[in-house]
Amino acid sequence: MGATARRAKPERAVRATVRGQVQEVGFRDATVARARELGVLGWVRRPVAGDDDGATVLVHAEGPAEAVERLLGFLREGPPGARVDDVAADAVRAEGHEQFAIRGVVAGRFVVKEHQARSRHWDLRLEVDGVMRSWALPKGPSLDPAAKRMAIEVPDHPLDGDEAEGPLGDGHAIVWDRGGYEQGGRVPWPEALARGHAVFVLHGEKLRGGFALQRTRADRSGRQQWLLVKRRDGDARPGSDVVAERPESVLSGRTLDELAG
Repeated sequence: MGATARRAKPERAVRATVRGQVQEVGFRDATVARARELGVLGWVRRPVAGDDDGATVLVHAEGPAEAVERLLGFLREGPPGARVDDVAADAVRAEGHEQFAIRGVVAGRFVVKEHQARSRHWDLRLEVDGVMRSWALPKGPSLDPAAKRMAIEVPDHPLDGDEAEGPLGDGHAIVWDRGGYEQGGRVPWPEALARGHAVFVLHGEKLRGGFALQRTRADRSGRQQWLLVKRRDGDARPGSDVVAERPESVLSGRTLDELAG
């Protein structure tokens, strides 16, 4: 049924709010397992920070109508150890998912380093499958959804050494931001990167909320070019320039110019 659900247009899509003793009891893992058995696509997650009352789980499910209804039946019953008090489900538009996964779980680290070499740029690095996938940003990241920043894919980096500051090659570098990140989007990672469109959520000291990387073309040297775009969410800041407003290192508090001087 799973393969059929991926080929066919979903017959039904719902957004469910499950209340009760449904956190820290394996509820999300059990929901993923049952959804995959049924061939249902979508996600399960806790509410966002600030709305998490400790007793709620959110589920988006889409697929064959009978399979979605059976998943709702599972949610109303709950896995062993859970206590479900209420399930409120509303019909919604299908989102076109190609997986059923847990959302809201940190997938790894991210680091943004500001680097002065032949030219000044920022390096965005995301932990993916045991390496730091990396992109050079000539103008740096932005919290303005209207600012589409060019991101040039560069060779992967090892997991260690990303938080070193000081001399680097023929220049200097600071750790401009760091934190954890969630993999998002409708397509599982790292397939999303291979396809050229990856959505993720940053939990940094300066960069927060949803972002997307969209591959555009290769430059004359064959390097893949992407666009880094801030998604329109509660962490977006239209018209802002976070690079100019927050030039300091999150480790030392010094700017790159102060470090190089």
